[in-house]
Amino acid sequence: MRGLVHKYGGTSVATPEKIKNVAKRIIREKEKGLDMVVVVSAMGKTTDHLVELAGQISQHPDERELDLLLSTGEQVSIALLTMALQEEGYEAISLTGFQAGIKTVGPHTKNKIIDIDIDKVKDYLAEGKIVIVAGFQGMNELGEITTLGRGGSDTTAVALAAKLSFPCHIYTDVEGIYSVDPRLYKPAKKLEVISYEEMMEMASLGAGVMEPRSILIGQKYKVPIYVASSMNQEKGTYIKEYDGTMEEKVVTGLSVCDDILMVTISQIPDAAENMALIFDKLAARHVNVDMISQAASFEGLLSVSFTAKVEDRGAVQAVMDELDPQYHVCMESEISKLSVVGMGMRNQSGVSGRLFRILSDHKIPFRQVTTSEISISYAIDRLDKERAVAILSQELNL
Repeated sequence: MRGLVHKYGGTSVATPEKIKNVAKRIIREKEKGLDMVVVVSAMGKTTDHLVELAGQISQHPDERELDLLLSTGEQVSIALLTMALQEEGYEAISLTGFQAGIKTVGPHTKNKIIDIDIDKVKDYLAEGKIVIVAGFQGMNELGEITTLGRGGSDTTAVALAAKLSFPCHIYTDVEGIYSVDPRLYKPAKKLEVISYEEMMEMASLGAGVMEPRSILIGQKYKVPIYVASSMNQEKGTYIKEYDGTMEEKVVTGLSVCDDILMVTISQIPDAAENMALIFDKLAARHVNVDMISQAASFEGLLSVSFTAKVEDRGAVQAVMDELDPQYHVCMESEISKLSVVGMGMRNQSGVSGRLFRILSDHKIPFRQVTTSEISISYAIDRLDKERAVAILSQELNL
């Protein structure tokens, strides 16, 4: 089969007019003789609205029921898009995640795709139908509807592309991948190409264009991914295997994340089991801990700071409530994380020194710092974010 997977985000299907425009874009590809599978998110801010509704009923809604509720958003958009295609005279059929054979595992609201029974999708393609699949959702081993977390529609699309051996086009409200979010730094450069590794690092560190798991799947199964705007025909960005030509630029991009919760625990007796207990409890509640820094022991006591997502605040608070009352806990949410990313950093010395100098010269303090092979991240006060983004972007020619 010669085919293509398209994915359209919520802003691309936010109104009936936009849905009709998406249908025309799909038809153009279908007319080229391609089998078309299309993954769609919920319309506009539907998911946010559903979360708010749940919050009006319960401060801590049951996560199984929340998954059931949130999954309805995509069902509306896939049905409407299918109707739009049928109105244009094309055979199309909509499928929920379960109907498309998407199998998941994990805690509710944070499930992961483990496999896709692709036979039904292939059967509909063989009949000449355009297949419209609900993103963001699947079904677990208990037969319950599950969701994949924010950005899960990207993962759905790339996973389907991997199973079908199709390329994947991600259409959104931006014209590709930028070195910096243009909303934070208007002169940001659009990238023609970026490696899977750089894109995965940028996405995991806060770049909101793609979901990290989708890039991981793309890299593992060598799925060609193209990111572009659904609003126009401007050229987008290709995400592909790394090659030597990409190393010419030491720093490729700057990611910014605001959804940061910084937790500092002090007065911890200096014993390894105490630290292990804290992070065991966080893991048990599925809290994804990011940056960690520990101060040297003083008079037999330790302090440790770590960051997590703001959305996990309830789980973090529950863990903190279980700790020894002698521990002193401080939680802060007015924190931003800035991360510079680039494959060239693997072989180029002096990058960290330059970054520390830039922040020092402009009197921008940082609270924590972590590094990987191709990134350096700083936790800073949110009040310093805009100035730090502008200065780093200018200095690094992003």
